This record gives sequence, structure tokens and C-alpha cells, in this order.
Amino acid sequence: MEKEVLDSFNAFVKDHGIQELSLDEMDKVSGGAGGVIDPLPEDASYFVKDYYDYYKTPRGYHPRSLNSNDGWTVNTGTSLMNMRLFTYSKEIRSAVLMIHGEKAHSCYMSRDAYAGMVRDSHYADNKELLIIPEASHTDLYDGGGKNAIPFDKITEFMEEHLK
Repeated sequence: MEKEVLDSFNAFVKDHGIQELSLDEMDKVSGGAGGVIDPLPEDASYFVKDYYDYYKTPRGYHPRSLNSNDGWTVNTGTSLMNMRLFTYSKEIRSAVLMIHGEKAHSCYMSRDAYAGMVRDSHYADNKELLIIPEASHTDLYDGGGKNAIPFDKITEFMEEHLK
């Protein structure tokens, strides 16, 4: 049964330019994508260097961390492939505070998600996007040695919206 599902999935991913998966010796889906690259190439992009600085050093290394070690498998996110994550985001009534580092390579995702969440929404008044100047993605994990985590703003937002 799993082989039939895999064949069907691989046909889909091939049509959409996504990496194919394979079966291991136990006929289970396999295909590891790996963790953060090690050793770090000299020409690595800034966000790869940022991840390396966090996941491959005492700052963020953990023996069970997928990013510090063998990494995620290529099929980790397959359950999300057919889900349009932001389709109904403007219907969220709960308060939402989105925090992103200005220098994070994925900052555009939060900007786009926030814009979609508040556009034509009846529930936009308790939504906020907070971009932290000069902060990278991993700076918001531990402050990055520059106090990048806005604890005061988080507290203020929670006190206002979680009554």
C-alpha cells in the first residue's frame, strides 16, 4: 500500500518540480534533507551562516536538534503541500502578534501573511506585525547577544488582548 501512495506522490512532485522521495530497505518513505551544513562553506549565504552560528555552536546546539544534526527528512512537510495555509487567516478572531527579524531571509513571509490577515478583515484591530530592526531569524530565539527579543512589547500585547 505504501508503495502505491509513494508512486502517486512522486508523480505529483515530479509534475511540480519537487524532489522525489524513495523507499528504504523496510519499504518506508525515506530521503533525508540534512541539517545545517557542516562544515560551513566560505561562500554560504548570510542566513545559512546565521543558522550555522546558532545550531552548530554552543549557542544553540542540542544532540536531539534536527537542525544541529541529521536534519529533517524531505517528506517532513508533505502534509502541508495541499493546504493553503493563509486562505482563511483574515477570519482569525483571536489576537495575533507576529514578530520577525528585519534581517531574516523569511521576513517577507510574515509581511505577506500579516497583509493577507488584515486585508478586508472584520477582525484586524487586534493584529500586529512587529519587525525587529537589525535582528536575524535566530536572534529572536535567544536575543542574539543584542537583546533582540521584545519582551516588553510581548507583555504589553498580552496584557491588552488576553484579558
